[in-house]
Amino acid sequence: MNKTDLVNNISEKSGLAKKDVETVLNGVLGEITDALAQGDKVQLIGFGTFETRKRSGRSGRNPQTGTPIEIPESTVPAFKAGNKLKEAVN
Repeated sequence: MNKTDLVNNISEKSGLAKKDVETVLNGVLGEITDALAQGDKVQLIGFGTFETRKRSGRSGRNPQTGTPIEIPESTVPAFKAGNKLKEAVN
């Protein structure tokens, strides 16, 4: 499912216009992105938690040449599923 499919499904189930659903979805995703960029955690009870994690620097290899390279430390987004989501999937 992609974003367009998600908007269409929500629109059909809620009776709202696709344009309104897309505006709300973009707002929610924007707020989650802004919170993560500031280092905050977003917790949706029953669904899951969005957070950032530090990935330490490490050594790697260029796959084309085999030359060793250093991969710098980075911060990456992460998602941990909540219990209700886990139960729904199983």
